Amino acid sequence: MGSAEERVVAVIMVGGPTKGTRFRPLSLNIPKPLFPLAGQPMVHHPISACKRIPNLAQIYLVGFYEEREFALYVSSISNELKVPVRYLKEDKPHGSAGGLYNFRDLIMEDSPSHIFLLNCDVCCSFPLPEMLEAHISYGAMGTLLVIKVSAESASQFGELIADPSTKELLHYTEKPETFVSDLINCGVYIFTPEIFSAIRNVSTQRKDRANLKRVSSFEALQPATRNLPTDFMRLDQDILSPLAGKRQLYTYETMDFWEQIKTPGMSLKCSGLYLAQFRSTSPHLLASGDGTKGATIVGDVYIHPSAKVHPTAKIGPNVSISANARVGAGARLMNCIILDDVEIKENAVVTHSIVGWKSSIGKWSRAQATLSLCGSILMQVKL
Repeated sequence: MGSAEERVVAVIMVGGPTKGTRFRPLSLNIPKPLFPLAGQPMVHHPISACKRIPNLAQIYLVGFYEEREFALYVSSISNELKVPVRYLKEDKPHGSAGGLYNFRDLIMEDSPSHIFLLNCDVCCSFPLPEMLEAHISYGAMGTLLVIKVSAESASQFGELIADPSTKELLHYTEKPETFVSDLINCGVYIFTPEIFSAIRNVSTQRKDRANLKRVSSFEALQPATRNLPTDFMRLDQDILSPLAGKRQLYTYETMDFWEQIKTPGMSLKCSGLYLAQFRSTSPHLLASGDGTKGATIVGDVYIHPSAKVHPTAKIGPNVSISANARVGAGARLMNCIILDDVEIKENAVVTHSIVGWKSSIGKWSRAQATLSLCGSILMQVKL
C-alpha cells in the first residue's frame, strides 16, 4: 500500500458559524461539527476513520470557529486516538481549496506524500485505506470518492463522468441544471502535494484577470467588484472542473452508504447509519438489554454512561441518549436523539424527534413528527 517513508496527513474542513445555517437551531448552541451523531461529535466520525490510514502523521481541522470552541475536544480526541489533532483557524472563509492552500506550509511540515481532504458534514463509511491504495495505483495528483445516486437527486450535488475502465475523471460540473450523470462527488479526496501548485496557478490566473479588469474597465473599479476576494477558491468549480480530462484526477466508487448532513432531519438519519456501522467498527458503544436487569433495547442504541434509564423503559431502534439524560419508567423511545440533561418522564413516547438540551418531556406526553416532517422536529420544551 505504500512504503513506510510515505507519510500521510488528513485535513477536515469544519466550516464556521456563518456556514451550516440550515442546521439551525441545533447549531446555535454548539458548533455544528460538535453536534452528536450516534453519541459522538459529528467530526469524530471522519477523525476516527482517519485513524485507519497507514502512516498517518497528523490530522488538521480547518475552519473559522473560535479556537476556544474546539480546544477541549481537540485535546480529548488526540489523547483518545493517540494521533496529533490540531485546529487551524482561518482569518476569514477562503473556500475549500483556499483554506487548504492557506495552511500549506503547516500541512507540509511532516513532508507528506499524500493529503486526505474531507468535509465534516459528510456521513459515510469513509473507506480511506482502500481509497489510498487505489490512488497510489493511479499514480495521479488526486482521487475523488464518488457514489451512484438516483437521477432525480443527482442535480443536488456535483455530477461527474469517469472513464469506466481507467476511472479517470473526464468531466465535472457542480449542481447542473440538466442531468449529466448519476455519479456524484462525495466530498472526500486524496491528493499529492502537487495540489498546492494547481491551486496556486488558479489563484495567479484569477489575480491576473482582476488586475487586467482594473486597468481596462471602469466598472471593475467599483466597490462591488473590487472587493471580490481573489483568495477564495472552491475545490469543485475552481480546481476539479478545469483539471477533469487531463489525466490528473481519478475516482474511487463506494458501494456503501453516503449522505450529506445539512438539516436537523438528516442528522437523525445519519445518526442511525453510524449506529448501524458501530456493529462492525465499535460494538462496545452499542447498548444491550432484554428488560430483565435493565431497559429493553431494540436495534442499534447508544446510551452515554452518565445517562440513567429506567429498567422498564423500551429504547430503540436508532436512539442516541446523551450525557446526564434521564429516562423514566415505561418510556418508549424510537428513532430519536436525546441531548444532554434531558428528562423523559414516566410513560412518555418520543419518536422521530430531537429533544434539545435540558428539555423535559412530561408523564404520558408524546413527541412525534408527522410523516411529512419525519425526522425534522426539534423539541426544546418542557411538557
